[in-house]
Amino acid sequence: MIKITLPDGSVREYAEGTTSMDIAKSISEGLARNVLAAKVNGEIWDASRPINSDSTLQLLTWNDEGGKYAFWHSSAHLMAEALEAIYPGVKFGIGPPIENGYYYDVDLGDRTLAPDELPAIEAKMLELARLKNEFVRKNISKTDAIAYFTKKGDEYKIELLQDLTDGEITLYQQGSFVDLCRGPHIPNTEKIKAVKLTNIAGAYWRGDEKNKMLTRIYGITFPQQKELTEYLVLLEEAKKRDHRKLGAELELFTFSDRVGAGLPLWLPKGTIVRNRLQNFLRKEQAKRGYQEVMTPHIGKKELYVTSGHYEKYGADSFQPIHTPKEGEEFLLKPMNCPHHCEIYGHKPHSYKELPIRIAEFGTVYRYEQSGELHGLSRVRGFTQDDAHIFCTPDQVQEEFLNVLELTKLVLAKAGFEKFTAQISLRDLSKPEKYLGDPETFARAEQDIIDAVAKAGLEAVQVPGEAAFYGPKLDFMIKDAIGRTWQLGTIQVDYNLPERFQLEYIGADNQAHRPVMIHRAPFGSMERFISILIENTTGKLPLWLAPDQFAVLPIGEGHIEYCKKVLAQLEEAGLSGYVDDRNETIGRKIRDTELKKVPYMLIAGDKEMEDGVVALRRQSEGDKGAITVDAFTKLLLAEIEGN
Repeated sequence: MIKITLPDGSVREYAEGTTSMDIAKSISEGLARNVLAAKVNGEIWDASRPINSDSTLQLLTWNDEGGKYAFWHSSAHLMAEALEAIYPGVKFGIGPPIENGYYYDVDLGDRTLAPDELPAIEAKMLELARLKNEFVRKNISKTDAIAYFTKKGDEYKIELLQDLTDGEITLYQQGSFVDLCRGPHIPNTEKIKAVKLTNIAGAYWRGDEKNKMLTRIYGITFPQQKELTEYLVLLEEAKKRDHRKLGAELELFTFSDRVGAGLPLWLPKGTIVRNRLQNFLRKEQAKRGYQEVMTPHIGKKELYVTSGHYEKYGADSFQPIHTPKEGEEFLLKPMNCPHHCEIYGHKPHSYKELPIRIAEFGTVYRYEQSGELHGLSRVRGFTQDDAHIFCTPDQVQEEFLNVLELTKLVLAKAGFEKFTAQISLRDLSKPEKYLGDPETFARAEQDIIDAVAKAGLEAVQVPGEAAFYGPKLDFMIKDAIGRTWQLGTIQVDYNLPERFQLEYIGADNQAHRPVMIHRAPFGSMERFISILIENTTGKLPLWLAPDQFAVLPIGEGHIEYCKKVLAQLEEAGLSGYVDDRNETIGRKIRDTELKKVPYMLIAGDKEMEDGVVALRRQSEGDKGAITVDAFTKLLLAEIEGN
């Protein structure tokens, strides 16, 4: 008999070889009908896979992230089966689940897939789903797997097999379709009731531009048609909010092929938004004892070898910059922390000086694959609101709580009131992914768990999401249409101080290692602003709006008066402009609305005579006449209240 520990802490005994589905049925037939997969000892498994030893078990349904993962992974296989039926000879790359749905990279030979072909593929998927075919897992030797895909003529699977270890290779079959896959999958195809293929894109095989361009087909599926209908409504709303579209319309940022993909160019209005966010954080940091520094955009390769970044990311990063000096190599900095370690280490420190808080708005560079780039949210050059706190071990909790308070303040200031916290821990099955000894890593994990508990913050623990040098706390915010985003992060790190041999002299007059806390409340300026734009539909809060007001003269004779109004408001530190175009006032109002300017001040003969302006609020219409002084006080009070 084996002992199975359930999430509520109860322990049940079952025969060896019992499956998760068997256990679900023993609890409730209704529960079993909803089970899609299971988490066994923290790893997602097929519900049909035998359990042969004492284990922890969580049954996963559609309401669980792991359940959706298995559902969409299985849907990718179902789509592949449909493609094989419609386009004989199609070859398959990879088909993973993603945050919303899945994709599959396929080679259709000389044919180009057109959008009007997608409905036929959807129909075929639903037809195959109704056959109720089970997803059957089969262990296979490397030799036999290579032989199978050689006979099938699928060179992409053969290439993938070269990197796999014999004895750990599995195939999955549903109906006539067989795929190289480690799983997990749902019990059978019947559970897939609603299908939508959402997009067709190009993707280089294995992300390498030297390889063939494959066709990437995106899709999403649901266990009920109603959920698909709701999702499509949400998708239309998301399109309206797309920061790439709004960023162009509002003239916040642009991209240039000559500059390079994933390297945003901030336009004047976007730069104002960035600067206002940064200045807000600067003031808050100054109150909390942070010292701002600046570091170069490059560093010697040895710096990143010391930090461990080169070992972990070097192969997939920007390649070294060679100088005229033989053997000398520099790298674009992928992170600011090694530079900050060097700043801390430039002179000796006493325990009386700690904590030392170093902050920087530092731009870093990472080579994201072309297919992964997405507006501001996925770029190759981005600016982190980075800070590193060097403290004694007994200061860790207090400093962590202080950072927690600052991060909550930043999110609230930007209007993100709804958020949860995610504690990202090690994957205990892959110790090679992490630096330092396991005991030290475990200590850092416990530091975060204890601090979060003390703060009374709702948090979930997610194994496998830790950074390679330490665990972290990620802030997951929910936007106006219910989407979840990861923004700010806090990390506890015992490893980098060790690798850089950082020290302080303690009260015992002996050398000790400081603990390093990494933190970035915004995460990155680019990603934060992209989410902010989408959350607000481009209607930024008044304190962030690059143009807080527009002054609209009704006719040419009112322009000078409007310019005097503008000058008075600018003197008070407010920002706006005069629309002196030769257009009707109706046209000016419409255009100002489209620019999402919060306030409009309109002036004609009567307003000039009375020394006032007619006030309009964005999307709200006419608010009556107001003096410039009163309007100034109104805006300053609103900005202060934000």
